[in-house]
Amino acid sequence: MAEELFKVRSDFAANMSRAVMENILDDLLTNKVLSDGEHEALLEGNPTRRNMARNLIDMVRGKSDDASWKMMDYLKKHDPEFFKKLGLPTQSFKGAAGVQNSRTWKKNDEKIYPVTPESMKSRVALLITNITFRGDLTNLKGGVRDEQNMERLLQTFGYEVVKYRDCTAKQIDKAVRDFSKHPKLKDTDSVFVVMMSHGKRGHVGGVNWSYRQLVKGATEEEDVFLIDNIFKHLASDKGKALENKPKIVIIQACRGGENGTVFIRDGAQKDLVCDNASASDDNGLRYMHKEKDFIAFLSCTPDTVSYTNPETGSVFFGHLVDVLNNHAREEHIEELFKMVTQRFEESDLKYGQMPNRDRVSLTKNFYLFPGN
Repeated sequence: MAEELFKVRSDFAANMSRAVMENILDDLLTNKVLSDGEHEALLEGNPTRRNMARNLIDMVRGKSDDASWKMMDYLKKHDPEFFKKLGLPTQSFKGAAGVQNSRTWKKNDEKIYPVTPESMKSRVALLITNITFRGDLTNLKGGVRDEQNMERLLQTFGYEVVKYRDCTAKQIDKAVRDFSKHPKLKDTDSVFVVMMSHGKRGHVGGVNWSYRQLVKGATEEEDVFLIDNIFKHLASDKGKALENKPKIVIIQACRGGENGTVFIRDGAQKDLVCDNASASDDNGLRYMHKEKDFIAFLSCTPDTVSYTNPETGSVFFGHLVDVLNNHAREEHIEELFKMVTQRFEESDLKYGQMPNRDRVSLTKNFYLFPGN
C-alpha cells in the first residue's frame, strides 16, 4: 500500500502538523518500523515541517506494504479527521479478505453471491466523473476529491478501475457499452458503475449540458445521459458474462432542484395498489429477467438536490467511503447502503438530502469479502 501513501504525499506535507507527526514517529519506533537512527534523522534532520512530512512518507513507503499500513493506522489514531479527509483505506484488500467476519459463513451458501479468491482477482469497475462543464453550469471542483476517494476505495476492494473524466452524454453511453464488453467480466464476481456529475431525474448531465437546457426541459440536443441505459447495457440479455452477478450502480448527482425536507402531519395515509401478473414457460424456451442482480444507490431522492463541497467533495461520497472502509468486512452491500442513509438521517436536516436505494433486484446478499 505504498502507492496509497504516495498519492496523498502532497496533501500530507501541506497540512500535517508536527505534533501529530511526532506521535506517529514514536509509534513507528515503538513497533520497530523505524530504527533509532531513522527516528532521530526525521526529527532532527529536517529544517521545515513540510520536509519532515515528505521524508516520513518516503521512508515508510520505501520499506514494505506492512509498514505503510501501520503508518496509516497511526495517522488514523492520532488525527482521524485528517485521515478521513485524505480518503485513505482502513484495511488492506489482502488483509481484509482473510479476516473472519462476524457472520457464520457456509460453503456454497445459497443466500450469498459466490465470491472466491480467483473471482476477486478479476474484479473491474467503471468510474465516470464530470468536473468541468463547457456551458453555464457550475464546475464541480469537489469532484476531483470524490474521484480520488472512490478510485482508492474500489482499488482497496480489488477492482481494476476503468476511469473517464469530463464526458458528453454520448461518450458516457459509449463508455458503458465498452465496459459491458470488458474481457474481465466473464471471470469477475461483481461490478461497480460509479458516476458523478450534474443531473436531473433519470439523467446524468454531459459536459455540454447547460442551465438553459435544464430549465427549458428535454430537447433532442440536450446533453444528458439516460440512467436507464446503464441497466440496458449491462442486462442479462446482453450476454452471460454478468448473468447472476451483482451489478452495483452508484450515482452522485442532483435529481431535481427541490429541498428534500418537508413538514408532515401524523395520520395521513394513502391507498396502496398492487398489480399481480403471471408468466408462462412455453415450448421449452429459457426465460430470464432482463434486469436482475442490480442495485442502484443514488445520492438523493427524486426531484431533490445533492450537495458537494469544492474542497472535500460530496457529502454522499464522504459517508459512503467511510462506511465501506470500516464495515465492508462484516456487512453485505444493501446493509452498507442503509448505514450510509442512516448517516443522513442523523445529520442536520436543513438541506434535506437523503440517499435513495433504487431498482433493487438482488436475489442474494453480496459481501465484498468472503468469510473463512
